[in-house]
Amino acid sequence: MPFEDLFLHLDSYPDPTPPADIDLAVAIAAAIGGKLTALGLAVTIPLESNRVADYLLGLSKIARDQEKESRGAARDDLKRFSKKAKAGGVFAEAIFARADLYDVPDVVAQMARTRDICLVPLGGRFTGQREVAVTALFNSGRPVLIFKRHKTAFAKGLRKVVVAWDGGACAARAVAEALPILARAAEVRVLTVLGDKPTAGAGQSGDLVRHLAAHGVAASVDEVEAKGRATGDVFDDYLKGAKPDLLVMGGYGHSRLQELVLGGATEHMLWETKVPTFLAH
Repeated sequence: MPFEDLFLHLDSYPDPTPPADIDLAVAIAAAIGGKLTALGLAVTIPLESNRVADYLLGLSKIARDQEKESRGAARDDLKRFSKKAKAGGVFAEAIFARADLYDVPDVVAQMARTRDICLVPLGGRFTGQREVAVTALFNSGRPVLIFKRHKTAFAKGLRKVVVAWDGGACAARAVAEALPILARAAEVRVLTVLGDKPTAGAGQSGDLVRHLAAHGVAASVDEVEAKGRATGDVFDDYLKGAKPDLLVMGGYGHSRLQELVLGGATEHMLWETKVPTFLAH
């Protein structure tokens, strides 16, 4: 079943989603199919301070000024999105809403539950977008597509997709969720890192190639020895040479003492992703 209903979160605090990220989101939607709804989420900033501290520091005024900037940024980004998405033929809806600063990830995840994919531009290291992406990935039940500004990805549509395959359940879920994308790609390559996991042995990608062929997707296999390197570093080296438009991989994480612990490769891609990355859990 093709994708029809895509969802994009536009950040408004502390920094708005850059115009280039909005343009890339529209290009991604045009390449993978479906209409795109954008959520411009303005934040409210809760304060816990006494009157004297508030009087001396002016915290309430600072918070209100930042809220006003957030509202303006959300509306400005929605205007740009609407113009670009309509021109690209992928516009569905532009939604302006407000949420408590600390509730943003949960609001995005809740809205993503009734969408095919949640697109999350990662922005800078301190924007909070990684928490949004992680919460959407593990709490929405839907796949997430993370990306940073990229000069070549999707510049000419969907040319090449790389599938990271380790034979695990998360990787299998990612492949299943991404089938509509794989069917549209001009080229699909399956990357297996050898020496990393017992399920990722030489030749074990063959059955995935068979499965993809059953869905009309022709794929080639690249097996790369880890040689003691972390999987994320292997990905970086491979992607630098392959130059795909998109990486498809399973998003792994587990709970430990009420804290979500991400898998090494998943965490690496959230912080160091070199290409747009489709994650499913």
